[in-house]
Amino acid sequence: MKRAIKVLIFLCIVSNGVRAQQPAMQFFRPHDQSGLNIFETNKTDTVPFSGLKVRIGGGFSQDYQSLVDKNTATYVPTNTNPSKGAIDSTNANKLAPLGGGFDLGFANLSLDAQLADGIRTNITLYLASEHHEDTWVKNGYLQVDKMLFLNSDVVNDAMKFLTFQVGDLDVDYGDQHYRRADGGNEMYNPFVENYIMDEFATELGGEVYFHSGTGFLAMAGVTDAMLDPTVKLSSTIDAATGQPNKYDPAFLAKLGFDRQFNNDLRIRITGSYYEVQSTASSTLFGGDRTGSHYFLAMANTESPVTSGSEDLTFTGGRFNPGFSEAVSTFMVNPFIKLCGLEFFGTYENASGRTITESTTRNVTQMAADLIYHFGSGENFWIGARYNTVKAQLAPASAPTDVTINRIVGSIGWFLTPSVMMKGEYVSEQYNGFPTNNILNGGAFSGEMIQAVVGF
Repeated sequence: MKRAIKVLIFLCIVSNGVRAQQPAMQFFRPHDQSGLNIFETNKTDTVPFSGLKVRIGGGFSQDYQSLVDKNTATYVPTNTNPSKGAIDSTNANKLAPLGGGFDLGFANLSLDAQLADGIRTNITLYLASEHHEDTWVKNGYLQVDKMLFLNSDVVNDAMKFLTFQVGDLDVDYGDQHYRRADGGNEMYNPFVENYIMDEFATELGGEVYFHSGTGFLAMAGVTDAMLDPTVKLSSTIDAATGQPNKYDPAFLAKLGFDRQFNNDLRIRITGSYYEVQSTASSTLFGGDRTGSHYFLAMANTESPVTSGSEDLTFTGGRFNPGFSEAVSTFMVNPFIKLCGLEFFGTYENASGRTITESTTRNVTQMAADLIYHFGSGENFWIGARYNTVKAQLAPASAPTDVTINRIVGSIGWFLTPSVMMKGEYVSEQYNGFPTNNILNGGAFSGEMIQAVVGF
């Protein structure tokens, strides 16, 4: 315990020193506590431009996990070699035994640069995570809030209400992705893990935002609908069309209202839409390359598919409906903050299919977060989350209806604006899965403790 306290004190001192030296950025969401409950950046211009600025930021999270899981899935034979220490050399549905301990730490590196007045860029790197232990690029995009280089009064007046983002970016579908854990960046999430169905994808494209100045906002965007773009024509036949697969663009949109009525009350509500009719591999519900913070929950690491490797079983506690070919989905998110009490909700309805399915399947997700912030600067919180997913498993011609439910309780503390501690209890149940599915009769529960640094 004394050693842990010394480490936290050291992190507080170092992070505060780094934070004090960071240059201010225009139209920017900070990576520390001050970035809480910021969604898309607004048009408030509070930072005067004084030349090129570069900001180096980072996020680090370390978890202690104490989870137990179970299932009732039937025996499914595998070809696992028992000489390699397999848990069960013939059962692909046997869960990996879990015990209390630390998992692999997550780390991000963020590079932000103010290139010109109203023009900013971002590159984010995943340095280490459950899925990728080495360095991977998350994204890189350009954000334009002013176009002074055009020397046009008409354009300058229009840009008082418009924002453009172009590049390889986190697609702005829904508001949940603004509150999710993103690898080592855990500062915005009052819980350790994300939703059961984790909507997150980085795709090449562009988005344009309209801010009315009175609270109304709108966004329209188009992307290539792929995490890993390709120029190679497909020879795979689409079951729905009977033709070789096409790579259509994805279209997305958002409408909403967001207003701070007074010092105590803020109300926001948005509706979002995303659609692609044909693509190489849609990752809207599985685009996270860092992995779940529930390590190995409901996983078998000894089957031939996972080759005994933990980084191939990185989706513990999550559900991907498998809409890899086509997806059409919308989400509604209400957010209310009254003094220290905060409510964030989600209703989502999606339909989609794989390339081998000729008809679509459906999935619905609902979630509710209730958080109470208290203490000086609202540095402490207690919270609860309820999350449920109802889905149809493939094939679409004879789908299986399944349900996943999760309840989470959370407590947390911002030691400084850049250092956070949080703990939670989670319980998740799986219902309706076929007897030969590893999730049949599945459930896991237990405690998580997490230390986070963000700057």
